[in-house]
Amino acid sequence: MHELYSQYKGLLFTLAYQLTGSTSDAEDAVQDVFLKLHNVKQERLIEPKAYLCKMVTNHCLDLLKSARKKRELYFGQWLPEPIPTSFDESFELVARGELLSYAMLVLLERLSPIERAVFVLREALSFEYAVISELVDRSEGNCRKIISRARGKLGGDIKEPIRAQTDNEEWIRQFLAALEQGHIDNVVSMLSEDVTLVSDGGGKAPAALHPIESSDRVARLLLGLIRKAPTYAGGVKIEISNINGQVGLAIRSKKGVIGVMLMYIKSNEAHNLYFVWNPDKLRLLSK
Repeated sequence: MHELYSQYKGLLFTLAYQLTGSTSDAEDAVQDVFLKLHNVKQERLIEPKAYLCKMVTNHCLDLLKSARKKRELYFGQWLPEPIPTSFDESFELVARGELLSYAMLVLLERLSPIERAVFVLREALSFEYAVISELVDRSEGNCRKIISRARGKLGGDIKEPIRAQTDNEEWIRQFLAALEQGHIDNVVSMLSEDVTLVSDGGGKAPAALHPIESSDRVARLLLGLIRKAPTYAGGVKIEISNINGQVGLAIRSKKGVIGVMLMYIKSNEAHNLYFVWNPDKLRLLSK
C-alpha cells in the first residue's frame, strides 16, 4: 500500500486538483481513495494506475455536483486555488508535466462534471480514449462526443494554451517594471485591447466583484494597486514565482502571501489576468 501511495500520489493529486480546482478537495480525494483501498481485493489492482484514477475521478465527479451550487452562491468571481510549483519550495504532490495552464483551468468551469473529467483525462493526462472509457464508464464513442462538446463550450477561447506557459519571465519582469515606473502608456501597450482582469476575494479580501475589461481600465486598476502597496500594513513586496507550473507574481506582506497574479500572454500582450486574494486559497503559498 505504501508503495502504491508513493508511486501514484502525485498523479492522483494532480488529477483531482484539475477536476476540482481546490487543493483541499484534491488532498481529501487522494486520502479517501487510499483509505478505501484497504478493502479492495488484490486481484482488482492488476492495473493500479487505471484503478486508482477511476476511484479519484468518481470521487471528484460526486464532489463537483455539489460544488456547482456552492460556486453559484460564491461571493464575487470564483477562481481555482493556485499552487506553488517552484523547485526551491517544491510542492511534491504536483506532477508538473501533467498540469493544464491556469487559464485553461478557469475555462473548465464552463463544463459539466463529466465533460471536465473527460477533458482533463485526455488533455492533461494524455489517456487514450479506450482507457478514458473505462475510467468514466462511458463508451469510447461517447467519450469522443463529450470531448467535442466540451471544446464547443470552450469556443474560441480554446486558442488559449492548454499547457502552462513557462517562457514568459522576461516579459513579466518588463511588465512589473512598467507598473513600478507608473507610466500608463507603457502598461497599456503591454495589454491587449480587450484584456480581462478577474479577481477572487471570496468576500474575505477586497476584490472587484465583476471582471474588469479594456486595456485602459485594467492599466489604471493595476497602477492604483501599485501606488497603494507601500501603505498596506507596513508595505508589501511583489515577487516573481513559479505558480501552477508557470511564471506568476506573489504579493507578500509581513503576514505572508496575500495575493497572487497569473496571466495568459500571447504575442507579447497580456490577454487575461487572474488575481486571487481569498486567503483560504493562499494557504500553500503562505507556508
